[in-house]
Amino acid sequence: MTPPVIEAKGITKAFGATLALDHVDLEVEAGTVLGLLGPNGAGKTTFVRILTTLLRADAGSASVVGLDVTRDAVALRSAIGLAGQYAAVDELLTGRENLELVGLLYHLGKAERRRRAVETLERLALTEAADRQVKTYSGGMRRRLDVGASLVGRPKVLFLDEPTTGLDPATRIDLWRFIETLVEEGATVLLTTQYLEEADHLANRIVVIDHGRVIAEGTSNELKAQLGGAVLEVTVTEGDQLHKAADLLADLGHSPPGEDLTRNLVTIPSDADPKVIVEAARRLGDRGIGLEDIALRRPSLDDVFLSLTGHGAEDGPGQGAGPDDEPASSHGARR
Repeated sequence: MTPPVIEAKGITKAFGATLALDHVDLEVEAGTVLGLLGPNGAGKTTFVRILTTLLRADAGSASVVGLDVTRDAVALRSAIGLAGQYAAVDELLTGRENLELVGLLYHLGKAERRRRAVETLERLALTEAADRQVKTYSGGMRRRLDVGASLVGRPKVLFLDEPTTGLDPATRIDLWRFIETLVEEGATVLLTTQYLEEADHLANRIVVIDHGRVIAEGTSNELKAQLGGAVLEVTVTEGDQLHKAADLLADLGHSPPGEDLTRNLVTIPSDADPKVIVEAARRLGDRGIGLEDIALRRPSLDDVFLSLTGHGAEDGPGQGAGPDDEPASSHGARR
């Protein structure tokens, strides 16, 4: 049996009284994408920083491509790439100069780092902008260049820490396609994200982390199956009736209903039976609660996340949060 490319056992990390990671176990198989999901402060970036040798765990062990993240840190940095939450490129240099600088940090010869810079610019569709200063680039171009910089060393494993944060939808989809191409070519990717549709689209397996703990893992379909066959969505006309509506309909579901105050929406994991729509409408009508819309749909990862954590993926988890808003250093070669 082939050993996992990334393996972590019992990883624990505290910052003062705050426990950022609490005995986290995780494995990633070669040539796959693992999506690490969690809200801001859940411990995602802290975990990535430990796996990429930028931070030491208080307890537990981890290895990447068979190298221990503590004992073999120097060797490991040459085998991995890291793109953090924020583009870590030099605005005063050109795109080409940024990539060649990363090649220099990887101790590549002059001709080789030039060749790899040209190759990377072509793959990222940045050739025409190669000799422009990065300060003239759009946000999407900077993110592509930052991801490209993490590839100059041809890493076996790529860590992408919320790589599409702040990108417009079109640029985000372009980056998804690029990540898919890398995996097709044999790369292994650990992707952290708050965008659940991103994990749904890219990840072979998903790990959900909250308050520094792994609370669920599996494929997207396996996680959705935990909620049952469908989700009942009920939109009421008046926001002050939302909680009352949720109480009235609670026993129609397999788990407690979710309430979205911004949309006057109640969501209830339920059976895929149209009769539940009729029953919900009858109950609300009998109590005089105005109904704007009602529907039965398949579960999404958003529903899974809400059911598991009690809040949305882009909300903070409250207590137990680690310093995940700190940007991770990029590219893995800078040492």
